[in-house]
Amino acid sequence: MTPLPRGEWTDAQKALVEKHARYGEPDNAVGTLLRVPELFDGVMPYTIYLSEDSSLTPRQRELLILRAAWLTGTPSLWARHAARAKKAGMTDADIKGIAAGKAATPLETALLQMSDQLFVNASVTDATWAAMSSSFDLFHLMDAVETFNHFMVLGQIYNTYGVQADPGAANRLPTDVAYKVTVPAREPVLKSPRAVAPAGRGITVGRTFGLYPTLSRAWSPRQTFILQKSPVTPRHREMFILRMGWNCRSEYEWAQHVGSVGKAREWGLEPRNIALGPAAPAWSAAEASILKAADELYTGAVVTDATWAALVKEFGVPWAMSGIFSSADYRAISNSLNTYGVPHEPDDERFPVF
Repeated sequence: MTPLPRGEWTDAQKALVEKHARYGEPDNAVGTLLRVPELFDGVMPYTIYLSEDSSLTPRQRELLILRAAWLTGTPSLWARHAARAKKAGMTDADIKGIAAGKAATPLETALLQMSDQLFVNASVTDATWAAMSSSFDLFHLMDAVETFNHFMVLGQIYNTYGVQADPGAANRLPTDVAYKVTVPAREPVLKSPRAVAPAGRGITVGRTFGLYPTLSRAWSPRQTFILQKSPVTPRHREMFILRMGWNCRSEYEWAQHVGSVGKAREWGLEPRNIALGPAAPAWSAAEASILKAADELYTGAVVTDATWAALVKEFGVPWAMSGIFSSADYRAISNSLNTYGVPHEPDDERFPVF
Protein backbone atom coordinates (compact mmCIF):
# COMPACT_ATOMS: atom_id res chain seq x y z
CA MET A 1 0.00 0.00 0.00
CA THR A 2 1.20 3.53 -0.67
CA PRO A 3 1.92 6.02 2.11
CA LEU A 4 -0.70 8.67 2.73
CA PRO A 5 0.65 11.80 0.96
CA ARG A 6 1.43 14.71 3.25
CA GLY A 7 -0.97 16.90 1.34
CA GLU A 8 -3.79 14.59 2.40
CA TRP A 9 -3.00 14.53 6.11
CA THR A 10 -5.84 15.81 8.25
CA ASP A 11 -5.24 18.32 11.02
CA ALA A 12 -5.51 15.45 13.52
CA GLN A 13 -2.88 13.43 11.64
CA LYS A 14 -0.58 16.44 11.45
CA ALA A 15 -0.99 16.90 15.20
CA LEU A 16 0.05 13.28 15.80
CA VAL A 17 3.16 13.73 13.67
CA GLU A 18 4.02 16.83 15.67
CA LYS A 19 3.33 14.97 18.93
CA HIS A 20 5.93 12.38 17.95
CA ALA A 21 8.33 14.79 16.24
CA ARG A 22 11.32 13.30 18.06
CA TYR A 23 11.10 10.39 15.62
CA GLY A 24 12.68 12.75 13.08
CA GLU A 25 11.71 13.54 9.53
CA PRO A 26 8.52 11.64 8.61
CA ASP A 27 9.21 8.86 6.13
CA ASN A 28 7.22 6.31 4.15
CA ALA A 29 6.63 4.31 7.33
CA VAL A 30 4.98 7.30 9.01
CA GLY A 31 2.83 7.98 5.95
CA THR A 32 1.70 4.36 5.91
CA LEU A 33 0.96 4.05 9.63
CA LEU A 34 -1.07 7.27 9.51
CA ARG A 35 -3.72 5.34 7.58
CA VAL A 36 -4.68 4.09 11.05
CA PRO A 37 -3.88 7.11 13.27
CA GLU A 38 -4.50 5.24 16.53
CA LEU A 39 -1.98 2.60 15.44
CA PHE A 40 0.62 5.25 14.66
CA ASP A 41 -0.01 6.87 18.05
CA GLY A 42 0.41 3.51 19.79
CA VAL A 43 3.62 2.53 18.01
CA MET A 44 5.59 5.73 18.27
CA PRO A 45 6.24 6.10 22.03
CA TYR A 46 8.11 2.79 22.20
CA THR A 47 9.88 3.44 18.90
CA ILE A 48 11.15 6.77 20.18
CA TYR A 49 12.07 5.47 23.64
CA LEU A 50 14.06 2.53 22.30
CA SER A 51 15.84 4.52 19.58
CA GLU A 52 16.51 7.67 21.62
CA ASP A 53 16.16 7.29 25.38
CA SER A 54 16.97 3.76 26.52
CA SER A 55 19.92 2.88 28.75
CA LEU A 56 21.86 1.50 25.76
CA THR A 57 24.42 3.55 23.85
CA PRO A 58 23.41 4.85 20.41
CA ARG A 59 25.78 2.33 18.84
CA GLN A 60 24.21 -0.58 20.73
CA ARG A 61 20.70 0.55 19.79
CA GLU A 62 21.53 0.80 16.11
CA LEU A 63 23.30 -2.55 16.10
CA LEU A 64 20.16 -4.25 17.43
CA ILE A 65 17.83 -2.35 15.12
CA LEU A 66 19.93 -3.09 12.06
CA ARG A 67 20.09 -6.78 12.94
CA ALA A 68 16.29 -6.77 13.23
CA ALA A 69 16.05 -5.08 9.84
CA TRP A 70 18.44 -7.62 8.31
CA LEU A 71 16.73 -10.66 9.79
CA THR A 72 13.29 -9.47 8.69
CA GLY A 73 14.63 -8.24 5.34
CA THR A 74 13.10 -4.77 5.70
CA PRO A 75 14.66 -2.20 3.32
CA SER A 76 12.98 0.87 4.82
CA LEU A 77 14.10 0.05 8.35
CA TRP A 78 17.64 -0.74 7.22
CA ALA A 79 17.96 2.48 5.21
CA ARG A 80 16.83 4.75 8.02
CA HIS A 81 18.94 3.14 10.70
CA ALA A 82 22.09 2.60 8.67
CA ALA A 83 22.15 6.38 8.32
CA ARG A 84 21.67 6.75 12.07
CA ALA A 85 24.37 4.15 12.75
CA LYS A 86 26.88 6.25 10.84
CA LYS A 87 26.00 9.22 13.02
CA ALA A 88 26.64 6.97 16.02
CA GLY A 89 30.17 6.34 14.77
CA MET A 90 29.79 3.11 12.81
CA THR A 91 31.74 2.65 9.62
CA ASP A 92 30.41 1.06 6.45
CA ALA A 93 32.38 -2.05 7.41
CA ASP A 94 30.75 -2.10 10.85
CA ILE A 95 27.30 -1.88 9.29
CA LYS A 96 28.01 -4.58 6.74
CA GLY A 97 29.37 -6.71 9.56
CA ILE A 98 26.01 -6.55 11.33
CA ALA A 99 24.40 -8.10 8.26
CA ALA A 100 27.08 -10.79 8.30
CA GLY A 101 26.54 -11.40 12.02
CA LYS A 102 29.98 -10.11 12.98
CA ALA A 103 30.78 -7.57 15.70
CA ALA A 104 33.79 -5.80 17.16
CA THR A 105 33.52 -6.75 20.84
CA PRO A 106 32.34 -9.70 22.94
CA LEU A 107 29.33 -7.70 24.15
CA GLU A 108 28.28 -6.75 20.62
CA THR A 109 28.72 -10.37 19.57
CA ALA A 110 26.42 -11.42 22.41
CA LEU A 111 23.84 -8.82 21.32
CA LEU A 112 23.85 -10.23 17.80
CA GLN A 113 23.54 -13.77 19.18
CA MET A 114 20.61 -12.67 21.33
CA SER A 115 18.91 -11.15 18.29
CA ASP A 116 19.29 -14.27 16.20
CA GLN A 117 18.05 -16.51 19.00
CA LEU A 118 14.98 -14.35 19.58
CA PHE A 119 14.22 -14.36 15.87
CA VAL A 120 14.59 -18.11 15.41
CA ASN A 121 13.74 -19.58 18.82
CA ALA A 122 11.70 -16.85 20.55
CA SER A 123 14.04 -17.23 23.53
CA VAL A 124 17.64 -16.62 24.60
CA THR A 125 20.12 -19.26 25.76
CA ASP A 126 21.63 -19.21 29.23
CA ALA A 127 25.10 -18.69 27.76
CA THR A 128 24.08 -15.63 25.78
CA TRP A 129 22.15 -14.16 28.70
CA ALA A 130 25.21 -14.69 30.92
CA ALA A 131 27.49 -13.04 28.35
CA MET A 132 25.27 -9.94 28.26
CA SER A 133 24.86 -9.96 32.05
CA SER A 134 28.61 -9.63 32.48
CA SER A 135 28.31 -6.08 31.11
CA PHE A 136 24.65 -5.17 31.67
CA ASP A 137 22.36 -4.76 34.66
CA LEU A 138 18.71 -5.78 34.39
CA PHE A 139 17.61 -2.45 32.91
CA HIS A 140 20.19 -2.69 30.12
CA LEU A 141 19.23 -6.33 29.52
CA MET A 142 15.55 -5.46 29.19
CA ASP A 143 16.31 -2.53 26.91
CA ALA A 144 18.37 -4.82 24.68
CA VAL A 145 15.66 -7.48 24.45
CA GLU A 146 12.91 -4.93 23.88
CA THR A 147 14.87 -3.03 21.23
CA PHE A 148 15.32 -6.08 19.07
CA ASN A 149 11.78 -7.29 19.68
CA HIS A 150 10.09 -3.98 18.86
CA PHE A 151 12.04 -3.37 15.69
CA MET A 152 11.39 -6.95 14.63
CA VAL A 153 7.69 -6.04 14.97
CA LEU A 154 8.23 -2.98 12.79
CA GLY A 155 10.07 -5.09 10.23
CA GLN A 156 7.21 -7.57 10.06
CA ILE A 157 4.49 -4.97 9.65
CA TYR A 158 6.47 -2.80 7.21
CA ASN A 159 7.09 -5.86 5.05
CA THR A 160 3.41 -6.74 5.10
CA TYR A 161 2.19 -3.20 4.45
CA GLY A 162 4.74 -2.81 1.66
CA VAL A 163 6.66 0.13 3.15
CA GLN A 164 9.50 1.06 0.81
CA ALA A 165 12.76 2.84 1.52
CA ASP A 166 12.33 6.55 0.83
CA PRO A 167 13.39 7.78 -2.60
CA GLY A 168 17.05 8.70 -2.60
CA ALA A 169 17.87 6.66 0.52
CA ALA A 170 21.61 6.02 0.33
CA ASN A 171 21.79 2.96 2.54
CA ARG A 172 20.32 -0.19 1.07
CA LEU A 173 20.25 -3.73 2.38
CA PRO A 174 23.57 -5.33 1.38
CA THR A 175 23.22 -7.60 -1.62
CA ASP A 176 26.66 -9.17 -1.28
CA VAL A 177 26.15 -10.72 2.17
CA ALA A 178 24.62 -14.18 2.32
CA TYR A 179 21.54 -14.47 4.52
CA LYS A 180 22.68 -16.85 7.22
CA VAL A 181 21.31 -17.37 10.71
CA THR A 182 22.80 -20.10 12.89
CA VAL A 183 21.64 -20.55 16.48
CA PRO A 184 21.83 -23.32 19.07
CA ALA A 185 18.80 -25.50 19.63
CA ARG A 186 16.15 -23.90 21.79
CA GLU A 187 16.73 -24.65 25.44
CA PRO A 188 14.05 -25.95 27.84
CA VAL A 189 11.67 -23.50 29.48
CA LEU A 190 13.36 -21.60 32.31
CA LYS A 191 12.73 -23.09 35.75
CA SER A 192 13.24 -19.78 37.52
CA PRO A 193 12.78 -16.21 36.26
CA ARG A 194 15.68 -14.08 35.11
CA ALA A 195 13.66 -10.97 35.96
CA VAL A 196 11.99 -11.56 39.31
CA ALA A 197 8.72 -9.67 39.64
CA PRO A 198 7.96 -8.26 43.08
CA ALA A 199 4.95 -9.55 44.97
CA GLY A 200 1.84 -7.47 44.56
CA ARG A 201 -1.43 -7.06 42.75
CA GLY A 202 -1.91 -7.84 39.08
CA ILE A 203 -0.58 -10.57 36.84
CA THR A 204 3.10 -11.40 36.75
CA VAL A 205 3.85 -9.93 33.32
CA GLY A 206 2.66 -6.50 34.44
CA ARG A 207 4.77 -6.68 37.60
CA THR A 208 7.76 -7.86 35.53
CA PHE A 209 7.62 -4.90 33.16
CA GLY A 210 6.91 -2.77 36.23
CA LEU A 211 10.45 -3.50 37.41
CA TYR A 212 11.46 -0.86 34.86
CA PRO A 213 8.85 1.93 35.03
CA THR A 214 10.46 4.12 32.37
CA LEU A 215 10.36 1.31 29.83
CA SER A 216 6.89 0.21 30.93
CA ARG A 217 5.41 3.67 30.38
CA ALA A 218 6.69 3.76 26.81
CA TRP A 219 5.55 0.18 26.16
CA SER A 220 1.99 0.67 27.42
CA PRO A 221 0.54 2.66 24.46
CA ARG A 222 1.41 -0.22 22.11
CA GLN A 223 -0.70 -2.55 24.24
CA THR A 224 -3.47 -0.01 24.79
CA PHE A 225 -4.01 0.22 21.05
CA ILE A 226 -4.36 -3.54 20.65
CA LEU A 227 -6.58 -4.16 23.66
CA GLN A 228 -8.71 -1.00 23.63
CA LYS A 229 -8.47 1.06 20.44
CA SER A 230 -8.02 -1.40 17.58
CA PRO A 231 -10.93 -2.02 15.18
CA VAL A 232 -10.30 -5.77 15.46
CA THR A 233 -13.02 -7.55 17.44
CA PRO A 234 -12.00 -9.41 20.62
CA ARG A 235 -12.66 -12.80 18.97
CA HIS A 236 -10.35 -12.11 16.07
CA ARG A 237 -7.80 -10.29 18.22
CA GLU A 238 -7.45 -13.37 20.39
CA MET A 239 -7.05 -15.57 17.32
CA PHE A 240 -4.12 -13.44 16.14
CA ILE A 241 -2.58 -13.45 19.63
CA LEU A 242 -3.09 -17.07 20.60
CA ARG A 243 -1.82 -18.47 17.32
CA MET A 244 1.36 -16.43 17.68
CA GLY A 245 1.77 -17.55 21.29
CA TRP A 246 1.39 -21.16 20.17
CA ASN A 247 3.96 -20.71 17.41
CA CYS A 248 6.44 -19.12 19.82
CA ARG A 249 5.82 -21.80 22.46
CA SER A 250 5.01 -19.05 24.95
CA GLU A 251 2.80 -20.91 27.37
CA TYR A 252 2.41 -17.93 29.69
CA GLU A 253 0.99 -15.82 26.86
CA TRP A 254 -1.28 -18.67 25.83
CA ALA A 255 -2.56 -19.12 29.37
CA GLN A 256 -3.39 -15.46 29.88
CA HIS A 257 -5.24 -15.10 26.59
CA VAL A 258 -7.17 -18.30 27.05
CA GLY A 259 -7.86 -17.07 30.58
CA SER A 260 -8.32 -13.78 32.39
CA VAL A 261 -6.73 -11.38 29.89
CA GLY A 262 -8.10 -12.60 26.58
CA LYS A 263 -11.07 -14.68 27.79
CA ALA A 264 -10.97 -16.65 24.55
CA ARG A 265 -13.92 -18.91 25.31
CA GLU A 266 -16.14 -15.90 26.03
CA TRP A 267 -15.70 -14.99 22.36
CA GLY A 268 -16.72 -18.45 21.17
CA LEU A 269 -13.19 -19.76 20.67
CA GLU A 270 -12.02 -23.26 21.48
CA PRO A 271 -8.26 -22.86 22.08
CA ARG A 272 -7.54 -26.39 20.86
CA ASN A 273 -8.74 -25.37 17.38
CA ILE A 274 -6.31 -22.46 17.38
CA ALA A 275 -3.49 -24.86 18.19
CA LEU A 276 -4.63 -27.14 15.34
CA GLY A 277 -4.20 -24.19 12.98
CA PRO A 278 -5.87 -22.81 9.87
CA ALA A 279 -6.67 -26.25 8.46
CA ALA A 280 -8.93 -27.14 11.41
CA PRO A 281 -12.55 -27.66 10.27
CA ALA A 282 -13.81 -25.14 12.85
CA TRP A 283 -12.75 -22.13 10.78
CA SER A 284 -14.42 -20.24 7.98
CA ALA A 285 -12.16 -19.23 5.09
CA ALA A 286 -11.88 -15.71 6.52
CA GLU A 287 -10.92 -16.89 10.00
CA ALA A 288 -8.49 -19.43 8.59
CA SER A 289 -6.76 -16.44 6.96
CA ILE A 290 -6.24 -14.89 10.39
CA LEU A 291 -4.35 -17.95 11.57
CA LYS A 292 -2.45 -18.15 8.28
CA ALA A 293 -1.34 -14.55 8.76
CA ALA A 294 0.06 -15.35 12.21
CA ASP A 295 1.86 -18.40 10.82
CA GLU A 296 3.34 -16.43 7.92
CA LEU A 297 4.58 -13.66 10.20
CA TYR A 298 6.25 -16.23 12.40
CA THR A 299 7.92 -18.21 9.62
CA GLY A 300 8.72 -15.50 7.08
CA ALA A 301 8.34 -12.07 8.73
CA VAL A 302 5.72 -11.09 6.15
CA VAL A 303 2.12 -11.94 5.33
CA THR A 304 1.77 -13.26 1.78
CA ASP A 305 -0.13 -11.33 -0.86
CA ALA A 306 -2.86 -13.95 -0.97
CA THR A 307 -3.49 -13.90 2.78
CA TRP A 308 -3.34 -10.10 2.93
CA ALA A 309 -5.83 -9.85 0.08
CA ALA A 310 -8.19 -12.28 1.82
CA LEU A 311 -8.09 -10.24 5.03
CA VAL A 312 -8.62 -6.93 3.25
CA LYS A 313 -11.50 -8.32 1.19
CA GLU A 314 -13.28 -9.59 4.28
CA PHE A 315 -12.44 -6.90 6.82
CA GLY A 316 -10.92 -3.82 5.12
CA VAL A 317 -7.47 -2.22 5.18
CA PRO A 318 -7.48 -0.54 8.65
CA TRP A 319 -8.68 -3.80 10.20
CA ALA A 320 -6.03 -5.83 8.37
CA MET A 321 -3.27 -3.40 9.36
CA SER A 322 -4.39 -3.53 12.99
CA GLY A 323 -4.74 -7.31 13.07
CA ILE A 324 -1.30 -7.88 11.58
CA PHE A 325 0.18 -5.46 14.08
CA SER A 326 -1.52 -7.33 16.94
CA SER A 327 -0.01 -10.64 15.90
CA ALA A 328 3.46 -9.16 15.31
CA ASP A 329 3.30 -7.39 18.67
CA TYR A 330 2.57 -10.64 20.46
CA ARG A 331 5.55 -12.21 18.74
CA ALA A 332 7.59 -9.62 20.62
CA ILE A 333 5.75 -10.23 23.88
CA SER A 334 6.19 -13.99 23.55
CA ASN A 335 9.93 -13.44 23.07
CA SER A 336 10.04 -11.30 26.20
CA LEU A 337 8.01 -13.70 28.34
CA ASN A 338 10.18 -16.64 27.31
CA THR A 339 13.42 -14.72 27.80
CA TYR A 340 12.59 -13.20 31.19
CA GLY A 341 11.16 -16.50 32.41
CA VAL A 342 7.84 -15.05 33.55
CA PRO A 343 6.31 -17.79 35.72
CA HIS A 344 2.77 -19.07 35.43
CA GLU A 345 -0.10 -17.79 37.52
CA PRO A 346 -1.92 -20.22 39.83
CA ASP A 347 -4.45 -22.31 37.89
CA ASP A 348 -3.12 -21.28 34.46
CA GLU A 349 -4.36 -23.43 31.61
CA ARG A 350 -1.42 -25.00 29.78
CA PHE A 351 -0.98 -25.88 26.12
CA PRO A 352 -3.26 -28.61 24.76
CA VAL A 353 -1.59 -31.96 24.26
CA PHE A 354 -2.04 -33.79 20.96
